[in-house]
Amino acid sequence: MRVIVTIQHPGHVHFFRNAIDELQADGHEVHVFARESGVAIDLLEAAGIDYEVLAGDANSLPSLAAVQATYEARLLRRARAIDPDVITAIGGVAAAHVATALRTESVVFYDTEHATLITSLGYPFADVICTPTCYRDEIGSKQVSYPGYHELAYLHPDRFDPDPSVLELAGVERDEQFAVVRLSSWEASHDVGHGGFDDPHEVVDRLEDAGATVLLTAEGEPPAELASYQLQTPPEKMHDLLAYADVVVGEGATTAAEAAVLGTPSVYVNSLSLGYTAELDSKYGLLFEFSDENRHVEALEKAVSIIEREDDPWEARRERLLAERVDVTDVIVRTLETTARSGRPTQTKHAANLG
Repeated sequence: MRVIVTIQHPGHVHFFRNAIDELQADGHEVHVFARESGVAIDLLEAAGIDYEVLAGDANSLPSLAAVQATYEARLLRRARAIDPDVITAIGGVAAAHVATALRTESVVFYDTEHATLITSLGYPFADVICTPTCYRDEIGSKQVSYPGYHELAYLHPDRFDPDPSVLELAGVERDEQFAVVRLSSWEASHDVGHGGFDDPHEVVDRLEDAGATVLLTAEGEPPAELASYQLQTPPEKMHDLLAYADVVVGEGATTAAEAAVLGTPSVYVNSLSLGYTAELDSKYGLLFEFSDENRHVEALEKAVSIIEREDDPWEARRERLLAERVDVTDVIVRTLETTARSGRPTQTKHAANLG
């Protein structure tokens, strides 16, 4: 079959990269189209994935609308020449629109309930919408649920083995306690009106006072006074670092979930709660979610308590998670193969569950 994969965020590279490899190994023709967004192009290069850039980056919501329109128009032109059997994406606004125009199939993966602009523009046009079982919204007959998280498409132990050499790159010793702090840019359409930490400087100070070395990663530029804490390791090494950290404290849900599935306790500080962050908190105790007005204070107390904790329950909790959740790359590949236009039995189009 001919497959189009669209990439509009660095996280999309991680999510699809193993599926792209497997589809190509199975003899399928895979075309990857991207727009410049953060380190997405760097990650595609590091993964050795052939791609074509269709649009540039955006630095504001108005510019994002213009970039999205350009991206969609160019994707339509390229897809018309390829004549794909299926088009896939995370969020999938452009993918679903283009697939509809070409009368082919689209598969959209998503896990962010509050991104209502994306879902309202993309969901009505998508053929199949794949969501984790913890996803809070009911979409209807298009919805396919699976017991997993996006992060298990690339951080499942069958797919990822952390490299300890990242510690030297980050400038920390093997026996040194360290915390990774993640700051968000708050520029995404679904982040408007929301927030995380009251004061990033206090976060760094409290963690250092507890005895942890602090490594900072930020979307965009960090506060000038914290620039010396900024990580200098390559972006493709971030997951190795998360695996060896003692705690991850941040405003980004994806980074928090990545740490959690790796068995590193994560403290998620954000006024937005998600189905998967709530489940990783309440069911597995690997992520600690703080979303109310006292989130800054309560999150710092939790982060310090993790650093000072003498026992280590995290690996046992991770083993339970892995026993109950699937390798999501398998879900991606199976869903694309069963949804593709060519030779697909109609009655299998919207299976109730995968996993």
